[in-house]
Amino acid sequence: MPNLTTTHQATTAPPKLQPTTQDAAIRDAANKLEASFLTEMLKSAGLGKSREGLGGGGAGEDQFSSFLVRAQAEQITEAGGIGLAESLYHAMKESSND
Repeated sequence: MPNLTTTHQATTAPPKLQPTTQDAAIRDAANKLEASFLTEMLKSAGLGKSREGLGGGGAGEDQFSSFLVRAQAEQITEAGGIGLAESLYHAMKESSND
């Protein structure tokens, strides 16, 4: 009778490699940089500016609009973003390997 343990070990795929702590830190930094970039781009596009003449939100709207813009930029990044985080990740990873 064949040894089933040996047979099973030969047919199982190797475990997937988990990203290292350094890779996770680099990916996180790249995502934060993309979110910061998108925040500034959205602000430049006028997102978050008070809408005078439409009732407006007053001082509260002015104070909290930056939080809204930042949250929207983070959501865009989490959904795949514009590809900046991926480019930054590869550049930083390559730089850290030197």
